[in-house]
Amino acid sequence: MKVAFTTSGQNLDAPMDARFGRATGFLVYDTDSDTFEPVDNQQSVNTAQGAGIQATEAIVRHGANCLVTGHCGPNAFRALSAAGIRIYTTEAATVAEALEAFRAGTLATINSADVEGHWS
Repeated sequence: MKVAFTTSGQNLDAPMDARFGRATGFLVYDTDSDTFEPVDNQQSVNTAQGAGIQATEAIVRHGANCLVTGHCGPNAFRALSAAGIRIYTTEAATVAEALEAFRAGTLATINSADVEGHWS
């Protein structure tokens, strides 16, 4: 399974980013091989609108089945749901902490958008 984490860094010690669509990037972690790949999201950060949809496309291209983030807006939630990506929320400080919580099964599922569109 591949899990995308919102972050501003390139490794497991990187801080989590509470935003999805406008996160600087993602770390896509493969739980089967215990490897990860950083994914740049700069194009979505700088877009006037549609950041959540573009970010969804980016993590889908990288094979993510799940997303771990702080918050998710309405357009991103619809795009992620349509792509079949399960969304989890966390307040973890780092990707490593969020990954540990994901593995432990202690993260809450997001069942609807929890912030307004264009939230940053």
